[in-house]
Amino acid sequence: MLLVIDVGNTNVTLGVFEGKELKATFRLMTKTPRTSDEYGVMITQLLKSRDIEMKDLEGSIVASVVPDVMHSLLGGITRYSGKRPLIVGPGVKTGIRIVTEDPRAIGADRIVDAVAAYEKYGGPVLVLDFGTATTYDLINEKGEFAAGITAPGIRISSEALWTQTAKLPNIEIRKPKSILAQETITSMQAGLIYGQIGQTEYIIKKVKEESGLKNLKVVATGGLGRLIADETKSIDIYDSSLTLEGLRIIYEKNNR
Repeated sequence: MLLVIDVGNTNVTLGVFEGKELKATFRLMTKTPRTSDEYGVMITQLLKSRDIEMKDLEGSIVASVVPDVMHSLLGGITRYSGKRPLIVGPGVKTGIRIVTEDPRAIGADRIVDAVAAYEKYGGPVLVLDFGTATTYDLINEKGEFAAGITAPGIRISSEALWTQTAKLPNIEIRKPKSILAQETITSMQAGLIYGQIGQTEYIIKKVKEESGLKNLKVVATGGLGRLIADETKSIDIYDSSLTLEGLRIIYEKNNR
């Protein structure tokens, strides 16, 4: 079995693969400080809840955009599993060539998504990840990471509304029954959701125009991706496990 871990700005997402089958997934809060022992015990207990033992793991792989977490997390995994994880970064085989101006500036999570989308759906493909930030990454037909767009995520936009204004409340992020809102909460929900849909459709349209790739496949992932994908025809596929699949694929490329 393989343990895959995606450390994002909001959540740490864990998955366990048996072969190519995703057997279990778990989420932890990223911003909660933990020691290596806390990570080790917590991951051990989470796996046990699905009848998986640490000794059953053949290995693990981690992609992270939060450097402060890595020392404790890697220490915990290494100590409790007996094996040091593979870390997605320079020198790791991915099968994706980054041709942007500063390849080292591309986050590990975006590389992982690009690998999964290209391997599963082919190129050219535009990968949308609706996470803490909303990212749009273009992988061409040759498997090259050609361009990326970064925008505020829906949660960031929501937090900006209620933390930077005196009277707007913290709200549930959901689509209201109508864009014609008549009170505060649904007016905020309408602005957030329909605003994100409009942004998504326009950016996809501009990417297709400027790249000339009319046959571009659009794949979305991320926690709030389903909410947006269900509301627009501009997204072809929603794949909730894209990032975890990408980690599995990269691990296999480096352990053949």
